[in-house]
Amino acid sequence: MQPIGIFDSGYGGLTVMKEIVKKLPQYDYMYLGDNARAPYGNRSFETVYRYTLQCVEWFFEQGCPLVILACNTASAKALRTIQQNDLARIAPENRVLGVIRPTTEIIGNFTRSRNIGILATNGTVQSGSYLIEIEKFFPDITVHQEACPMWVPIVENNEHQQPGADYFVKKHVDHILKAGAGIDTLLLACTHYPLLRDKIRQFLPEGITLVSQGEIVANSLADYLNRHSELENRCSKSGERMFYTTDSTEDFDNHASIFFGEPVRSNHMNLDNSIQLADHIY
Repeated sequence: MQPIGIFDSGYGGLTVMKEIVKKLPQYDYMYLGDNARAPYGNRSFETVYRYTLQCVEWFFEQGCPLVILACNTASAKALRTIQQNDLARIAPENRVLGVIRPTTEIIGNFTRSRNIGILATNGTVQSGSYLIEIEKFFPDITVHQEACPMWVPIVENNEHQQPGADYFVKKHVDHILKAGAGIDTLLLACTHYPLLRDKIRQFLPEGITLVSQGEIVANSLADYLNRHSELENRCSKSGERMFYTTDSTEDFDNHASIFFGEPVRSNHMNLDNSIQLADHIY
């Protein structure tokens, strides 16, 4: 088997995988959540890069010719270095893609006022990746960013539908709308945030578009595979779904079904072996 690998620091990437599977059900997929070291949002560039590279190498060892970093923090802090510095050394025929580029390529199509807001983790905001990439494709757009550090813990503790989440959601929505007069589009630049969509919508004025990444990434992947037949032909197609976590499988399965929309049965990935491999490399 040569499945398409989908990586996230925890559960959030399952919202992207859900849309990818819906769009491209014929392929085999292997998901890995690095739950033992989550969250990535507040970690340094070097740490996120090191953790992400370890997991990408693990995917390659499993036979994955293509890995999707379905994590905004990993895409912001590790993707470019892996693409430019590591692929040629570890697997020059393989590819690693992220979620930021597909989103920024089309985000300008959603806004009329040319003012958009980015709701993200601290790590993604600090990286400036969205500012840089949007400038490339839509230099006329003004971008405002807001870090929402409590949103991931709220979702992962299954509190996203509870009244207690209202304060933290309203706080950041109000703040970014106040900072960016004229915003008519808000991007949920974290794969956990779609689960807060209904809560966020409660505190938004009419006329503001709320954009999630799952469908955008799925459409972009379909286009990429169509344009790269040499890679597409290496991806196995039997409709298999495999799930791995670096932490408790029982805990992962209980949470993962909320993100993926159907029951999940995961396997444990031995992180210690990967750390030893990485220590040897570095």
